[in-house]
Amino acid sequence: MLNVKSDFLLDSVKEIISTSAVQNEHTILIVDDEINNLQLLKRTLRGKYHILTASNGLEALETLKENIDSVSLIVSDHKMPIMEGTKFLEEANTIAPDVIKILLTGFSDIEIITDAVNKCNLFQYILKPFDPQELQEVIKNGIDKFDLVSSKSLILKDLKELFYKTIKSISSALDAKDEYTHGHSMRVTLYSIILAKAVNVPENQLEMIEISGLLHDIGKIAIPQAILCKAGKLSDEEFVIMKTHPSNSEKLISSIKKLENIAPGIKHHHERWDGRGYPDKLAGEDIPYSARIIAIADTYDAMTSTRSYRKALTHEIAIDEIQKCAGSQFDPVLAQKFVEIQDTIRAAKENPDEYYLKYSSLYKEIQ
Repeated sequence: MLNVKSDFLLDSVKEIISTSAVQNEHTILIVDDEINNLQLLKRTLRGKYHILTASNGLEALETLKENIDSVSLIVSDHKMPIMEGTKFLEEANTIAPDVIKILLTGFSDIEIITDAVNKCNLFQYILKPFDPQELQEVIKNGIDKFDLVSSKSLILKDLKELFYKTIKSISSALDAKDEYTHGHSMRVTLYSIILAKAVNVPENQLEMIEISGLLHDIGKIAIPQAILCKAGKLSDEEFVIMKTHPSNSEKLISSIKKLENIAPGIKHHHERWDGRGYPDKLAGEDIPYSARIIAIADTYDAMTSTRSYRKALTHEIAIDEIQKCAGSQFDPVLAQKFVEIQDTIRAAKENPDEYYLKYSSLYKEIQ
C-alpha cells in the first residue's frame, strides 16, 4: 500500500470494480461524505451491482432501513462528519447483522481497528490508500460470505473455503504493504508446517500453526509505512515502534473468537530461547511451541529474501546461521530438525506454490 493521493485511490477502486463479475442481484451501500467519491463509485459499479449511496451515517441508516431486504454489503468511510464510520456500522449491525460491513480508514490506530471488529461485526477493514487487488478480493469474499450466510443449505466445506480464502486475503494484503515482503507470510507458513510435520506435531494442531503463520505479522498493519519500508537500519525509537507488532497482532487476533487460541503463538514469535527476545522476554519452553516453530521459519525467510536494506543471503548461509543460533535464539531441537530437512526447505523455497498445496491442511480440507 503506497502512500499516494486520494485521486489514485479512486482510480484504483475504479480499476478493481471494473474487473468484477456482473452481480446485479446484489445491492451495495456506499457511504462517504465526498460527493466525487460517491459518484465515481456509482458510475464504476453500474451494471455489476445495484448501488445505493449516502453522504453521512444518519442518511445511510435511513437508506439501510428502507432497503433492509436488498442490501448485501456496506462500504463505509471512517472519518465523516455527523457520525463516524465505526459508529454508523455499529448502528447498522443492530439493524442488519447479516449484511457484510467493510470499513475504509486512513488511520492505522490499533484501538480503532479492534473496536470496529468487536462492535460492528466487521468483515474487514482496509487502510487507505489500499492495494487494488486487496479491495477486489475483499468485495468478492464479502459477497461470497453474504451468499453463504443467506443460504441454509450450504455445507461446512463452503464455510471452511471462505475462511481459508479470507485468511489468505488478509495475509496477502499485509505483505503488499512492502514490496520486499511479497509472499513472506505464505513462505513462513510453508516452512512452519514442513517443520511441524517433521517433528510430528499432531494433525489437529497443524491447522492452528498454518493460520498462525499466515497471520503472524498482522500487527504490522499499525506500523507506519516509513518504518516498514526504511532502506537502512532502524533508529532506536523506530525499533521500539517496530517491536510493538507482535502485541498488536495478539490484540487483533484475540478479538476474534475463532482465532483466539492462536494468539499466544503469534504474540511470541520474536521471543528467543535465551530470554532476550520480545515482547515478554520469555525463555525456553515457556515460549509457545508454535511460536518457536514460526521463529525459525520467519528468520530463514528474512535471511533468504531481498530486503530494502540488503540482498538475499544464500540458503547455505541461512542454514549455517540457524545452526549457530540453536540454543541461543532458537529451540535447539527444532533448529536441528530444520537443518536436517534443509533439502525439503530449499525445494519449497524454489517452488512455494507447489509445496504449499502439498503441505497445507487448510487447502486440503476444502478440496
